[in-house]
Amino acid sequence: MTETGEHRRHDLSVDQQLALRTSAVRLRESFDGVFGAETIERFLHSSYDRFAAHSTVPNYLPLLAERFARQRLQALARVEGHHQDGKPTVLFLCVHNAGRSQMALGFFRHLAGDAAVAWSGGSEPGYEINPSAVAAMAERGIDITGEFPKPWTDEIVRAADVVVTMGCGDACPVHPGKRYLDWTLDDPEGRDVADVRPVRDEIERRVRALLADLDVPIA
Repeated sequence: MTETGEHRRHDLSVDQQLALRTSAVRLRESFDGVFGAETIERFLHSSYDRFAAHSTVPNYLPLLAERFARQRLQALARVEGHHQDGKPTVLFLCVHNAGRSQMALGFFRHLAGDAAVAWSGGSEPGYEINPSAVAAMAERGIDITGEFPKPWTDEIVRAADVVVTMGCGDACPVHPGKRYLDWTLDDPEGRDVADVRPVRDEIERRVRALLADLDVPIA
């Protein structure tokens, strides 16, 4: 298959097509010997389509798609046994992937370092990370502005050892053999920083307990 191959698209601008081709090259370099070009481009373009319908910043979409496709391919590599590092993998899920799950992800990565893997997702992903959640986490020295609301996908759920749900109810995916934890937490949406701090602190407490349960040392 050629670089553009079956994924030549006429619904994108020339700049967006070029950006996606560049993203595909980077992903092929990262997953060389693991996945073929067709699989990589399929994941890249399907990731693009997941964000395109509601994005307000189209020029940023190729990079967003690349980051999400990379995460999905990493998950698929774990599911298919191409990547076996023995690290516990945790998925944090809420409704909008803009507040609770992002704070949990921030604490988990900050505390676990490279000793464990964590992802997050939402049943109805929002448009941006909750500003109050960002501010509350910044007070603890954790920057979550580099993250973005995103959906979960089948390969990401299948790759997780532990799935932590936070208010997504029946919309949360259920896969046999997975360990599920349901954390009842107030939704930060529409709240100011003062109201989010107690939620943040409770999330930190639960993340620390989860890491201890997984025998992951605090970095």
